[in-house]
Amino acid sequence: MNIALAAGITNREHHEMLFKNNGLLCAIVLAPTLVQAQAFPVKPVRLLVGFAPAGPNDIVARALAAKLSEQTGQQFVVENRAGANTAIASELMARSAPDGYTLLQNAPGHATNPALMKLSFDPVRDFAFVTQLADAQNLLLVHPSLPAYTVKELIAFSKLHPGQLNYGSAGTGATGHLSGELFQLMTGVKWVHIPYKGAGPALIDLLAGHHALYFTNIAGVIGYVRTQRLRAIAVAGEKRSPTVPDVPTVIESGVPGFVVTAWYGISAPAKTPRPVIDKLNSEMVRALKSADLRARLLDLGTDPVGSTPEQYTAFVQNEIAKWGKVIKSAGIRGE
Repeated sequence: MNIALAAGITNREHHEMLFKNNGLLCAIVLAPTLVQAQAFPVKPVRLLVGFAPAGPNDIVARALAAKLSEQTGQQFVVENRAGANTAIASELMARSAPDGYTLLQNAPGHATNPALMKLSFDPVRDFAFVTQLADAQNLLLVHPSLPAYTVKELIAFSKLHPGQLNYGSAGTGATGHLSGELFQLMTGVKWVHIPYKGAGPALIDLLAGHHALYFTNIAGVIGYVRTQRLRAIAVAGEKRSPTVPDVPTVIESGVPGFVVTAWYGISAPAKTPRPVIDKLNSEMVRALKSADLRARLLDLGTDPVGSTPEQYTAFVQNEIAKWGKVIKSAGIRGE
């Protein structure tokens, strides 16, 4: 016999009681997590960066960390774990406790690594994506000793000296590397790729003249361009950057369809409670909207984004699919 009917309770009333009781049970279960998220963070947060100090990824991470520390009253500490095109930092973060206190600043390497190397983690399933921070344009830089002031002059010089020009990058599969490979495919020039463990070391060697060419984010090199220690001959985006408005795009310079941009984002370990992810997203979007951080990022040649976790997840998945096809077509292999 139906106990509810025996007690004089209709089926509808019985279902309503069950719904209310289940709702109460869910609230009780979720209450500690919600309280934890409201209080988060209650101790320093570690922000892993997969590149060496002084490069654009590091600069953006430290600017964000300073603002988050100011907003939350807890320190966001940048920790550089360079190597394997961010895979070392990614593996460390993926294996960390899913409590929101170890985060990772993602870069394009997160999307290119699956096609370049065997990974000990899944680039989607092992991550909880918080937000895309910003987009960044790449500059095509040359050492001042190179007699090329335009893309056309660079192509002409390269064809006169095939295989004699070296170009550096922050690592195999980094946007600088892919930019160089794509440029060679589209123009027919032959360069030699020299991968570094981060943008900082690559920049140092470019300044010293150890390699002649470099595609890199505006963020890490704008000071050297303004002081003419390096020569910017093109921007690798669809349109000119307001940071360097006098520098033409590669497209304008005679290579139709050439577009490679970089991006920055934040992720946490998979299974990090959703309320914690939402709190992190809220604080980061707030930071990106602040006048001082926004101005800082724009001055560095990056455009603030501040997407939702769902938008950023879809973005990363699309990047993995897109670059997987490019890497396969170009025959690029991990080193």
